[in-house]
Amino acid sequence: MDASVVKKSASSHEETSRFQAAIMLLLMAVSLGSLLVWIMMPTNTYRQSWLPNIRASTNSTYFGTQGATLLIYTFPVLFVAAVGCVYLHVGKKSNNNKIKRNHRFASWKRPLLSKGPLGIVSGVELGLFIMFVALLVWSFATYILVRFAKITPQVAAHDGEKVWQYKLGSAALVLGLVGNICLAFVFYPVTRWSSVLPLFGLTSEGSIKYHIWLGHIVITLFTSHGICYIVSWAVTNRISEMVKWDKTGISNVAGELSLLAGLAMWLTTFPRIRRKFFKLFLCTHNLYIIFIIFFILHVGISYACIMLPGFYLFAVDRYLRLLQSRQRVRVVSARVLPCQSLELNLAKSLGLSYNPLSIMFINVPSISKLQWHPFTITSNSNLEAEKISIIVKGVGSWSKKLYQMLSSPSSPDRLEVSVEGPYGPVSTDFLSFDTLVMVSGGSGITPFISIIRELIFLSTTPNCSTPKVKLICAFKNSPDLTMLDLILPISGTPSEISNLQLQIEAFVTRDKEPKTDESKPVRAIWLKPHAADAPFSAILGQDSWLWLGMIIASSFVIFLILIGIITRYYIYPIDHNTNNIFPTSARAVINMLVICICIAMTASAAVFWNKRRNAADAKQVQNMEEATGSPGSRDMELESLPHQSLAQAINVHYGRRPDLKSDYHRNYNLVDIKLHGTVTYKLMEINALFCFDFSCRNASGRVQGIEYQSCRVWAEEFETRGCDHLFIGFSR
Repeated sequence: MDASVVKKSASSHEETSRFQAAIMLLLMAVSLGSLLVWIMMPTNTYRQSWLPNIRASTNSTYFGTQGATLLIYTFPVLFVAAVGCVYLHVGKKSNNNKIKRNHRFASWKRPLLSKGPLGIVSGVELGLFIMFVALLVWSFATYILVRFAKITPQVAAHDGEKVWQYKLGSAALVLGLVGNICLAFVFYPVTRWSSVLPLFGLTSEGSIKYHIWLGHIVITLFTSHGICYIVSWAVTNRISEMVKWDKTGISNVAGELSLLAGLAMWLTTFPRIRRKFFKLFLCTHNLYIIFIIFFILHVGISYACIMLPGFYLFAVDRYLRLLQSRQRVRVVSARVLPCQSLELNLAKSLGLSYNPLSIMFINVPSISKLQWHPFTITSNSNLEAEKISIIVKGVGSWSKKLYQMLSSPSSPDRLEVSVEGPYGPVSTDFLSFDTLVMVSGGSGITPFISIIRELIFLSTTPNCSTPKVKLICAFKNSPDLTMLDLILPISGTPSEISNLQLQIEAFVTRDKEPKTDESKPVRAIWLKPHAADAPFSAILGQDSWLWLGMIIASSFVIFLILIGIITRYYIYPIDHNTNNIFPTSARAVINMLVICICIAMTASAAVFWNKRRNAADAKQVQNMEEATGSPGSRDMELESLPHQSLAQAINVHYGRRPDLKSDYHRNYNLVDIKLHGTVTYKLMEINALFCFDFSCRNASGRVQGIEYQSCRVWAEEFETRGCDHLFIGFSR
């Protein structure tokens, strides 16, 4: 390559890195400013000095007192979300997603707790959780001290109450104020298309536990808030307050309805209820709409601006997912395995790319129109440019129906499917290690198939070195070994895996020897496309981060313009910024309607604009399918064993489970491997839980470089507290 070209490329890369660094500094400054506001919010300094000054500067005929809360709480978060999209877009374009991690901080991400109410928690997560709880305690204590200092016998007597009764009412109010802090964060973890989580190195599927933690705290605080008020009203003979709906004040009835909806959601989230009555859990969780609507009617839109940013981003995400889910995706083929598993191969647009360990949600209307199930994507966007694949294990009622449908002799010619996604890590770092050791139990092998296919592609790329791969997998029965057939795509060739240093140690725990007489061949089924079906594509096209940033920014700007016009020419002539004439609930309803209209309008325009590119990709994929064609037989048997090159890499052990400590540490020159903490080691079960903290030292006692990454696979319940596979990277 010419030296000038190399120099220009290096210069461009350096400029991009500087631009990213400048954006990150800006985002950090805004985030720290918002954090400072949250800390200062309960203090007298904020309420008597900062807030009045801000209100004096923002109070106008266009926004009234709502302008201050929009500026302080809503604008900074949406600014971070919109500018964060630019940061992620630049990072994606500059191919900085495969970088080496700093191993000095790897120990912070190792599991610190493996049992308990919080589940599996790393040191970083535990530290941040403690800091968040400290914020809640600080807010509660400061609010209490400030408000109790103003309560005197004279003040209480003026309202016909005793001092303790007045303090009980104040404590009830403080519980609601602190609960609103948790509510402000509760929607971030469940926003799948979000730029906020990737900025912190998080994914939505890996952050579900934060949503669970916050949800429990929110309901606890709000329930305590309601009970304290009811007790206070009862002892002061004001129980009629429960049915009060003030025209320009707090609406108690709306708060009670919101709390009832929240309690209905909360009661079905307990593991025993959720697992046994999952459909009930799924339906009641949709009550979040009722919960939010009546919460805003309860507190008013001005105060609701504190929690508005998280819900605003969630509403954008939810509407985009709704638009994507209405598209029927073309299912090209399926591989049916004798172990009650099958691989679905869907057509995808050529521009859709994703990283290994990504997931997508799938809906089959012929089984259930309401149920959406997450699955790990096993295909590779580089190795399989026109196809995306998932593996479905028949362990639940939904997946068993799908398997029976496709495995029966009278299987349908077409499978109608809707898809959401893909979602997954913005970056992957497994290339930073010389050796990868991956441990799986049962269907936990699916994420590793995506990693292996990525390495297969990279092994054929010039000047790209790939790590050695050791896959240790355990299965119940011999037919489950056919899961290994899926490591290679249905169109894979032996040459594709020959350059990869792959070793597979497979353990069959219940069979003492191979059962060849009961083995069934792997069947491939080619399905017929329908004119209404289209290849799976990203809802916002290739430049999805930029489009998402534009939707967030433009919808919020349009909201400000519309609400400013409505306030200036409709609300202000009636109320004159007194907040004592125009109904609070009417103002809240107007704001909610305008927000929904702005999000729907901008998101629909963005999706419609990208449909032209998706249509062009769909036509190109269809031409490729017509050119390559499909096998003459719709249903054909494949070899019962993997490709020869793959079969040579597999070593099968019968009648025992793998012993990581005694079997494998010598192969990697590790003198000492210690398993710290409580370890649940159940390879006999499909959903095995692995939580290992490896401490590796060489003969001199020096700690070797080691990285731990816990990969989460979603079960049919959308969430599982543990991990059913383990990824360990060794760097020497």
